[in-house]
Amino acid sequence: MAEEKTGRDGGVQSLQRAFELLEHLADTGGEASLSELATLSGLPMPTIHRLIRTLVALGYVRQNTNRRYALGARLIRLGENASMQFGAWAKPLLAELVEEVGETANLAVLERDEVVYVAQVPSKHSMRMFTEVGRRLLPHGTGVGKAMLAHLPDADVEALLGRTGMPAYTEHTFTDEAALKVELKKIAKQGYALDEAEQELGVRCVAVNVPGAPAPAAVSVSGPSGRLTMEAVSRIAPVVQRVAATLGAHLEGP
Repeated sequence: MAEEKTGRDGGVQSLQRAFELLEHLADTGGEASLSELATLSGLPMPTIHRLIRTLVALGYVRQNTNRRYALGARLIRLGENASMQFGAWAKPLLAELVEEVGETANLAVLERDEVVYVAQVPSKHSMRMFTEVGRRLLPHGTGVGKAMLAHLPDADVEALLGRTGMPAYTEHTFTDEAALKVELKKIAKQGYALDEAEQELGVRCVAVNVPGAPAPAAVSVSGPSGRLTMEAVSRIAPVVQRVAATLGAHLEGP
């Protein structure tokens, strides 16, 4: 049996290339042809064909009826488990955030066009916000979602909104793409997003994108609007930014 070639970093070359192809498929936001994957990866067509055939057989890639390729259903379980493990790992940092600001802290990731809450540490207040871990929402209607969208390329945001639409959760939800884009530019400039009763009436949320995360992620603090006033936001936002930066630094490693 032929020995596997090793890459420059000592890894197995075919394995490295297979994962790179999965990343390229994810970057397309939908599906791609073999020739498009060859252009994106720079690999010769016979290599692309061999790797894709193996990934299809394993269920990590599927071939659509139009003979184009997309990420396979077998990746869903891996992604969901990885997200939950990420949440469990980040929970001590969220607990520190709650201790410092006194309101509920959340961690969410962007998965298949939806915001998924992967961890939460509740406030000690009797009146506090609960968002179930595992809950899925569209990003345009959440603070964490807007924080993540503000750091994506415009073309990616437009493609996502084209797939999901912009339904309203409350009367305050952004439902106009042009208005949302103005808001996203503001978020990118100030370094945090606000959810002003856009997901749930009577609730305000401060959210910050996690820098350096391998997939879009955001940390947030949420509470009743009467307690989480704009004055409180000015005090809390820098703390959420610090925790998000710490989390991002941990993800990047030494």
